[in-house]
Amino acid sequence: MKNIVIFASGTGSNALKLIEHFDGHPTAAVRAVFSNVANAPVLDKARNAGIDAIYFTKEAFQDPEFTKRLDEYHCDWIILAGFLWLVPEYLIQHMGGRIINLHPALLPSYGGKGMYGARVHQAVIESKENHSGITIHLVDGHYDHGEILFQAHCSVETNDTPESLANKIHQLEWKYLPIICEKTITQGVDFVKQMSENKAYR
Repeated sequence: MKNIVIFASGTGSNALKLIEHFDGHPTAAVRAVFSNVANAPVLDKARNAGIDAIYFTKEAFQDPEFTKRLDEYHCDWIILAGFLWLVPEYLIQHMGGRIINLHPALLPSYGGKGMYGARVHQAVIESKENHSGITIHLVDGHYDHGEILFQAHCSVETNDTPESLANKIHQLEWKYLPIICEKTITQGVDFVKQMSENKAYR
């Protein structure tokens, strides 16, 4: 059984989709949700779903001893689902390439520090792009950087607002994040990249 820990900072809609997707899965399970925001709605969503919910501070996150909290859950994979802090190098090394991030734009455009949520959608609209989408990628030591596993697209219309574009992006996130994470965790990065190139998930 592959054990998953989700990191999230906000409302937790993607975290909940992941929890639901892996509920009863034969080879992978969500064991805990960690958040850097004490009153983040994602913590309540996790508890209501019967998943351990843990708040942690910046100081705790920067301490390599933090890995012991993950080891309590025998963590094999971390999924960042709306998590806003840069992952420290010690944690990247500890996980050995087993951290997945979701970004609400088509990287490498519209990524980097401070580019999250409505800020991303506003930037896409202001740049008069005709499409946007999501990127699911492995995490390295830089914001919104690392090997891309999968991207999905949506149109950007002239009358779109950050809110309406966000709704389109959410639909892509909810559809693809759980299945791409599942295939990455259970069948490997190379399998997912090949399937993505062949557009097998579209």
